[in-house]
Amino acid sequence: MPTVAAYAAPSATDPLIRTTIERRETGPRDVLIAIRYAGICHSDIHTVRGDWGPVTYPQVVGHEIAGEVVEVGSEVTGFAAGDRVGVGCMVNSCRECENCRAGMENYCLKGNTQTYASVDRDGTITQGGYSTHVVVDQDFVLRIPETLPYESVAPLLCAGITTYSPLAHRKVGPGSKVAVVGMGGLGHLAVKIAAAMGAEVTVLSQTLSKQEDGLRFGASHYFATSDDATFRTLANTFDLILNTVSAPLKLDSYLRMLRLDGTMVNVGAPPEPLPLRVFTLFGNRRSFAGSSIGSIAETQEMLQFCAAHGIVPETELIGVDEVNEAYERVLRSDVRYRFVIDIETLKD
Repeated sequence: MPTVAAYAAPSATDPLIRTTIERRETGPRDVLIAIRYAGICHSDIHTVRGDWGPVTYPQVVGHEIAGEVVEVGSEVTGFAAGDRVGVGCMVNSCRECENCRAGMENYCLKGNTQTYASVDRDGTITQGGYSTHVVVDQDFVLRIPETLPYESVAPLLCAGITTYSPLAHRKVGPGSKVAVVGMGGLGHLAVKIAAAMGAEVTVLSQTLSKQEDGLRFGASHYFATSDDATFRTLANTFDLILNTVSAPLKLDSYLRMLRLDGTMVNVGAPPEPLPLRVFTLFGNRRSFAGSSIGSIAETQEMLQFCAAHGIVPETELIGVDEVNEAYERVLRSDVRYRFVIDIETLKD
């Protein structure tokens, strides 16, 4: 097996460190990718710190990957050396269940194989994008449009598709009134995408500190949720509320902002349960739903949509030795709006 440089969590409490990991040999249907950039997702932090359950250490995270094809297997037809490609949150699925056959492998009934911290087809634990190379089945590799900047595109592979999918699924467009809860890594892309779809977008954030950014990204309105008057003013207003925050909310207060047949979709993933009163759903026939990333086909569609509309994540490029500091800054909401690791710095 090839040995490659990586940046890994040795435990739930220790800082990430430089190390090496083994990658499988390039199989007939595999694509070997030299990783150029890897985004930092809040999910990476939750995972390495054990917030979502036990983890096998050392663990390399990172599921927002942009890189270049360096080798393809003998049966690969869609990719060639030199192609700009991406890898998102999953690298395999069962291919056999009802959802997989419907092209929705992100909802694989047997559980898709995640890019990291998942049991791979050979029984090993998958290791993610904080590394110099990765080997991925061709069916889970994405083409990165040439017009999207290489150093900023990686967050679209998780944050982009996570927000695009529920908006597209609910056919958001002109006439839609959409609220985005949170103006972080997910939220700022939700605003850009929903606005590009033609929706009237409102940002609901704790404070007005990012109001100028929100309006620049395409929002028409911006309200502070720390002000109780916000919830009274916006009652019965929205067709869709997209909750991007990974922290507890008073769901009933937000649900009351939905108009008839409106839906609140959760894409943020707090580790603790979120309580709500069922009676709140009865009013206006409201719905509370969840959404998990998107299929490979939908992710490719999202990349093309972003290229067509000039949607690029707002990023801060860092070296690999800055990752631990970046994690602390993510937890303090001290980034606008997504960190991207220059993997070239892992080779130093």
